Amino acid sequence: MSFPGRAVQRTWHLVDASNQTVGRLAATIAPILKGKHKPTYRPNGDCGDFVVVVNAEKVEFSGKKWNDKLYRWHTGYPGGLKQRKASDMLDRKPTEVLRKAIFGMLNRTNLRHKYIEPRLKIYAGPNHPHIGQLGENVKALEKAPRSNVGCGSGYNFGLGKTFAAEGVVQEGIIGKAGQGRSS
Repeated sequence: MSFPGRAVQRTWHLVDASNQTVGRLAATIAPILKGKHKPTYRPNGDCGDFVVVVNAEKVEFSGKKWNDKLYRWHTGYPGGLKQRKASDMLDRKPTEVLRKAIFGMLNRTNLRHKYIEPRLKIYAGPNHPHIGQLGENVKALEKAPRSNVGCGSGYNFGLGKTFAAEGVVQEGIIGKAGQGRSS
C-alpha cells in the first residue's frame, strides 16, 4: 500500500543555533528534513518537515577548526580552485557554514534538490519571517547532546520526546529479557 503524497502533514520546527556545535546540530536537523522521525518515512518519498534555524552566526566548531577547516569550490575556469577558512566564511556568509554541513549529510538526489533544500530556512540573526507558520510562543528544539549514549537519554531526533508513551516498554521479536522464542 502506498502512502499518497497529499496526505503528508508538514510541521515547522524552530532551531536556535547559538552556541551549538555545527556537526551535532546538522546531525539533528538532517533527519527532520528527510522525515525520519515520522512513522510514514520512505527513503524515496518526500515526507520531511520544515526547519527554521535562527542565530546561525553564533555556531561553534570544536578544536581549531575555525582556522584549519577549509571550504573549497571551483569556478569552472582553469586555475579557478578557490578556498576559504571557516572563520572567513562565517564573516562573509554566516548561514552557509551550517547549510553546507546539513546538506553534506543528505544524499545528492533530485529529492534533495527539489524538495528538501527549499524546506530549510536559515537566518543569521534571531529574527525570521515565519512567525505565521510557527506561532508566537513556539519553543526552539532542545540542544543536541554532547553524546547520545544509549536510548535511555530520551533524545529523539531533536524533538525532545519519544514515540512511545511514558512507562511503555517495547519488546522485540525475542520477547522479554531472558526468555527465548520457542520453536
